[in-house]
Amino acid sequence: MFTRREFLEATGAATLAGRLAWADRAADGGRKKLAIIATVWKYLSHAQHIGDRFLVGYPHNGKWHHPQMDVVSLYVDQKPEGDQSGQRAKEFGFQVYPTIAQALRRGGEQLAVDAVLIIAEDGDYPRNRKGQILYPRYEFFRQVTDVFEKDGRAVPVFNDKHLSYSLSKAKKMVATSQRLDFPVLAGSVLPVTWRLPSLELPLGCELEEALMVGAGSSDSSDYHALEAMQCMVERRKGGEAGVKSVQLIEGDAVWKAGEQGRWSKKLLESALSRSDLIEGLTLVDARPQDLVNSGELPRIVKNPAAYFIEHSDGLQTTLLMLNGGVGDFTFAARVKGMSQPQSTQFLLPPPPNVASSACLAAKIEEMIETGRPPYPVQRTLLVSGILESCLESKLRNHRLLKTPDLDIRYQAPQGSHFCRN
Repeated sequence: MFTRREFLEATGAATLAGRLAWADRAADGGRKKLAIIATVWKYLSHAQHIGDRFLVGYPHNGKWHHPQMDVVSLYVDQKPEGDQSGQRAKEFGFQVYPTIAQALRRGGEQLAVDAVLIIAEDGDYPRNRKGQILYPRYEFFRQVTDVFEKDGRAVPVFNDKHLSYSLSKAKKMVATSQRLDFPVLAGSVLPVTWRLPSLELPLGCELEEALMVGAGSSDSSDYHALEAMQCMVERRKGGEAGVKSVQLIEGDAVWKAGEQGRWSKKLLESALSRSDLIEGLTLVDARPQDLVNSGELPRIVKNPAAYFIEHSDGLQTTLLMLNGGVGDFTFAARVKGMSQPQSTQFLLPPPPNVASSACLAAKIEEMIETGRPPYPVQRTLLVSGILESCLESKLRNHRLLKTPDLDIRYQAPQGSHFCRN
């Protein structure tokens, strides 16, 4: 195992940041070479949505954009019915390798790519006792960094969505990237997709309370919702201070908590005012509904869930998962000095195009070109840990759990990096 000093000496970059060691390695007129490490590549999988952006380009800022980089190798862990990996490889002239190490070295003896995309979101994998799908993100990352260490060179890495279902594994991933000094970008499309309206909370604002509304399954859609909320609240005065405790409650207890003022009905009303997918009577005869004040919401949402998050600086945030009531992701917050709640929808364009993946591809490309992630990996680390702790709360009879291991502090980037055009 290399020490950091030995690693830098091995790269010949002892006087430079290790993250820049990759910069001069691209050939072919400056076109960088990408390896994709995926669980599966089939129609509507994350690997297809993201990978195809680097094969055929994507819409960006009112034009069709072709990345100045090429997918040159692929590893897929599973090949279910509908697998597209072989077809894509044949059509675009890259090779599917049987191991991650071979994909990174392209069949040779040394690392032969300029960036790695780990896309481990789909496929047939077991769940743990918390209901989390055991996608092998950490295991893929370890195999990638094993190559970095053995070959004495590291390149930028993108990791789709969670870092891991396990906070301890996620922390090891971040620590390894810091030790070997290479840039990591992680997370989902929610922080970078369009917002309706284009709400950017002022950097350094004083947040009084925040509430997120989402729908979908755990631990996929609740991750989306928690990450969307985090990319908003991290902009508060002092930056992100970490999380002191969490609690997940379900069923009638959610409505009782609202009546007791634990979450704000006014913020829920503001968030739902941004929704385009109100359900219930709207689906029957298209009537608009005031779900909050009509009493309709408890009738149509059979099993609500509330994720309560107490940040170390005193900020209280809440995620309400309202399956049966809404079908999109909306946010609202009270900001000191603003008379009305600030609210927005995180737009998720429908399949098959899923245009929000183009927004994410643009951020991946930016990180590969500059060697700097546009937003900190600590955001994804914290959200991964919040979700794991909330699901542990559910498993422990919905108890409030102290979370000293979520003392994860960071500063938000100057800009929010979401699509505006």
